[in-house]
Order: sequence, then structure tokens, then C-alpha cells
Amino acid sequence: MMIAVLSLTALHCVARPNILFAISDDQSWPHAGAYGCKFVKTPAFDRIAKEGILFNNGFCAAPQCSPTRASILTGRNIWQNEEAGTHASWFPTKLKVYTEILQSAGYHVGYTGKGWAPGKVEPNGRKNNPAGNRYTVKYKTPMPATGINKTDYAAGFEKFMEDRKEGQPFCFWYGAFEPHRSFEYGSGAKSGKNLESVKPPEFLPDDALIRNDLLDYALEIEWFDKHLARIIAKLEVMGELDNTLIVVTSDNGMSFPRAKANLYEYGIHMPMAARWGKGIKNPGREINDFVNHIDLAPTFLDAAGVSVPDDMTGRSMLNLFESEKSGWIDPQRDYTLSGRERHTHARPDNQGYPARSIRTRDFLYIRNFKPERWPAGDPAPYPFMDIDDCPSKTFMQDSKSDEITALQQLAVARRPAEELYFIVKDSQTMKNVAGNPEYALAKQELSKRLDKLLRSQGDPRALGYGDIFDSYPRLSPMRKDFDGWTENKYNPKYQKLAEEARRKAGLK
Repeated sequence: MMIAVLSLTALHCVARPNILFAISDDQSWPHAGAYGCKFVKTPAFDRIAKEGILFNNGFCAAPQCSPTRASILTGRNIWQNEEAGTHASWFPTKLKVYTEILQSAGYHVGYTGKGWAPGKVEPNGRKNNPAGNRYTVKYKTPMPATGINKTDYAAGFEKFMEDRKEGQPFCFWYGAFEPHRSFEYGSGAKSGKNLESVKPPEFLPDDALIRNDLLDYALEIEWFDKHLARIIAKLEVMGELDNTLIVVTSDNGMSFPRAKANLYEYGIHMPMAARWGKGIKNPGREINDFVNHIDLAPTFLDAAGVSVPDDMTGRSMLNLFESEKSGWIDPQRDYTLSGRERHTHARPDNQGYPARSIRTRDFLYIRNFKPERWPAGDPAPYPFMDIDDCPSKTFMQDSKSDEITALQQLAVARRPAEELYFIVKDSQTMKNVAGNPEYALAKQELSKRLDKLLRSQGDPRALGYGDIFDSYPRLSPMRKDFDGWTENKYNPKYQKLAEEARRKAGLK
């Protein structure tokens, strides 16, 4: 690690780099111009990719806001982050985060918009959001659509820079609320977008309503990108652009059925690009190596010349920055892991839907630890609440078409304990081949590999006491007439089950 840091320091012969992390909210990987998308215009993201690196295999740690944001900050997988590995719970004080480490090393640290959320910092611990001090400026003029947040993110960055001491390196988190639901229906078409420019993914019906919903989603991605462009322009004016490591990504997939809150491609495969002046050799490259959000914290620390804590699971990407190659570079980056636990209050007793996945060049293997549960939430009394309420969800639920009903079942029906998708022929993960004898060996190998990795990282699900995740409190509102545990409290039933399992396994 030190060799990499020293070589980059010698290469720059300047002060430690600034760090700008830009993250949209609920955007799947194909939906940026640099990936060839026609109905979304993202000139700022495309510029970062052209002047730096475009990652073709960037993945999130979890297909949900709060857990994946915690993993970005800690450099650890969700099963290593205790309460922060679930949605809308506590952020344990003991978890180390790259922002605070950099602040201790002299960096000016802050964020605008959405940092780590939803959830609360542990009592008697942090006073601020783990993303840093918050800088907020609000628009006083109407927004382009009712679903767009009134936060002026670029103005927040300017306010942050006003507090920076002369010559002080900075670490800034630009977290947009877009394109999180809800959208103003028809706003995309109203802005001039064409229904013919969008083709829905295979798991959604090809209908005008769905296309309109996707255009509204695209409009909000473009709002995120416009603020990114303004921030880049500010860096240029200040003469800081080339000494700023910029990483742009999203937290999880788009809020449509079978995407967000799912371990399928449109839930975990993320847009990702990085730019860093001379810190990235041979700019304009596309890299296929698997990189994960947990790799960001060690990368930022490594770039700053700060020691990376031993308990960070992610790996610095500086070797990819320093390479001049495109395509596949590091043979150790031949897989990535993701996982999910509780999302919304969608099942009795505040139960989650525990699952883990391993993605390789050829396959996506998913293990569902509780296949008896409904993956998108129970059908009643609040149907499938792990899918954000939206026109596409309602349309699919209400349709009488056999074809659309089949797609609806793919999104909500109970799933087997094992799923396997042959990505080479099924890039949108539509056909589970786990029961196909032709893929039996691949399934067996991936199952063993996943189990070994989860055990080595201390995942309670793999070690037999996974009930601990269902004991963690939900701090966001819970539905009062849905049988289950109350908000803001640990569930003693699952705490007891987890403790008994640990004791039987001889674990401390």
C-alpha cells in the first residue's frame, strides 16, 4: 500500500488530493450516456468517464439506501456493520468511517443533500451525520418537477468551500435525493423527452405508462448530473480540478419492481466513473474488473496517504488508477459480493428478507436464507411494500394480462433458497437456472465460495445466528395496524434466538 501512495505522491509533487464523492439516489447502471443510454443525458458523468475511468462492473454492497451508504463509509459489507447493515436503524459509534479518519488527518469534511440515511447515529456517540458537517442551501424558485428536492447541491458545495482554510485539502460528499421516488408523472415527456427513445428492461412491461415512468426517472438523473456539472465548473475556476479525486456513482438500483431492494442486476449493478488528473494514467479507459462500494473508503484513504484500518474489507483501487490497461486488469477482482436484510416495514414482526449474492464474469448466484418469506413484502395488508409505490407498481398489480402477471410474479412471488443466472446469455437476470443440471457444477462452486467468504467475514447469517438482524430496531415510522414489533425498540424474541444459536455454535 505504501509503495502505491509514495509513487502517486511522487507523481503529483503537490499537496494531498481533494476528494469529491458524488452519489445519486436509486439509479441503475445502464442509465448514463457513457453506457450508451439514449433517453438519459448525463454530460457531467460522461466527462468524468472520458477524462478518467468508466467502470463497467461497479456494484453496491446492498440494494437499499441506508445499508449501502454505511458500507461506503466503513469500507465493510453490510453483515459486518451490525445495526447499520439494516435499513433505518442505528449507526454504531464504534464503526470507523473514512470521513472522520480524513478529518483527523487535517481534511475539511462535509456534505450536502443526502448523506448516510435513513437512520440515526447511536446515542452518546457522533453528533453529526457520518458523512460530515451538513451544508444546505435551498432554492426559492419552483423546481422543474414536483418530485425534485429543493436543495441547491452546487450552492451547498460553494458554502462548504467558503469554510475551508487556505491550502486545506477537502473531502466532500454530494448526495442528491434524485432520482428517488416520487416522480411527477409525465414530467419527463413535458420536458421534451420522447417515449420512443426508451425501451423498458425485460422485467417491466413495454407500455406507454412504464415508458413515461422511466422518462420521469431520467429527468431526475439529469438534475443530479446538472449539479455535478456546476460543482466541476467551480473546481475548474478554483484551479482544483486536477488535484481532486472525483468518484460518481449511485447507492442502489432504480425504484421499479424487481430492481431496488433486489439482488438482481438492476438492483446492485451501479454506474461508476472516476477522474483524478494525473492520478489516473491513460484516461478514457474502460475497466471491467469488479469494484464495489466497499472499495471506496480504502481508495480515498490510500489516495490521501492515510493508513487504511485493518478491519476495512474493501480494497484500494489505486492499482487500477495507476495501470495503463483497459478491460480486465487485476485477476483478484474476479467477483463481488452484495447482500440485503430488512428494507421497509413489510412483514410481521418487522422481519427482513435476508439474502446474499456473489457475482462473477459469467454468473450471479443468490442465496435466500428465508425462502418462506415474501421477497417484496407480504401481500397484505400492505401489498409488497419493499417496492416503492409508483405508477409502474400499480399498473403491474392491476393488470389482467397474462404476460404482465408473469412479470409481476417475478417481482413479488416467493423465491427458492438458491438462484443462479447465466449472465453471459441473461444479462437482465430473468431465468433462474439453479435447477438446471447443466449448471450444477457452477452452482456448487459458487455456493461454496460464497459460504467461505461470508464465514471469513463473520456474517451472522452464514454462522447460524442471523436472527440478530431481525432484532435490530427500525427508527423510521412503522405501520400501526400491521402486526409486529414497535419502532425504536430491539425485538427480544430475535435477540434470544440469536443468542441461543451463538451458544450452540460455541461462538463468543
